[in-house]
Amino acid sequence: MTISHSRLLIVDNDSAQLAQLADNFARYGLIVVGVETPLQMRAALAQHDYALVVLDPAIAPEQGAALLHELAIERRLPVIVHSAACGEADRIAALELGAEDCLCKPANPRELLARIRAALRGRMAPGAPLNAAATARSFASFDGWRVDMTTGQLFDPKGTAVSLSDGEFQLLRVFVEHPRQVLDRSRLLDRVHGATADHYDRSIDVQLCRLRRKLSASGLKGPVIRTIRNEGYMFVHAVTN
Repeated sequence: MTISHSRLLIVDNDSAQLAQLADNFARYGLIVVGVETPLQMRAALAQHDYALVVLDPAIAPEQGAALLHELAIERRLPVIVHSAACGEADRIAALELGAEDCLCKPANPRELLARIRAALRGRMAPGAPLNAAATARSFASFDGWRVDMTTGQLFDPKGTAVSLSDGEFQLLRVFVEHPRQVLDRSRLLDRVHGATADHYDRSIDVQLCRLRRKLSASGLKGPVIRTIRNEGYMFVHAVTN
């Protein structure tokens, strides 16, 4: 099943918001089921498999954390929290409880869709089950930043997600997997675009420039990816798993 035909479960007690998101995502070929209560949520989960859940914990204020734990940890479903309670502490708590991402409500539907697609791409490697229950998440950390190698997301030290394109994340992944090693353009192209990539392709330079700019704009200080004259590029931070 492709991403465009994935089934999503949206859990939100704001009926107008629920209808808007369901209509918007359906236009992009996603199969959307919307529910408004924990009871309806569990009934929907019993009836179908879902690729991802968009959850507003406010459907049950006293049970919000428990619902997220049930979905992300017990059922091992990828969850994006979409909530009006989106302070720094709320976002960090959601991520620590297993959420893939956390967006302030009401999020721009296009941004929410982009985050959904990013999460699904990370979970839907060739041959993987749709709900990726068996897919273990792996992380890498550097200078207080955290990279979710499974879902393709980068988080700053405060737990805020940094938006990266597919190409930018794949480039970051190569650097994180080879910290403090000099990588030339040919090797970067091979790892990001495949061994058949045209080594005269300048797209890697554009992606590198954008990645550097986004990291700097997001608060990562100092040179992160250093240019080594006549040799290539090096990720300067130590990386831990």
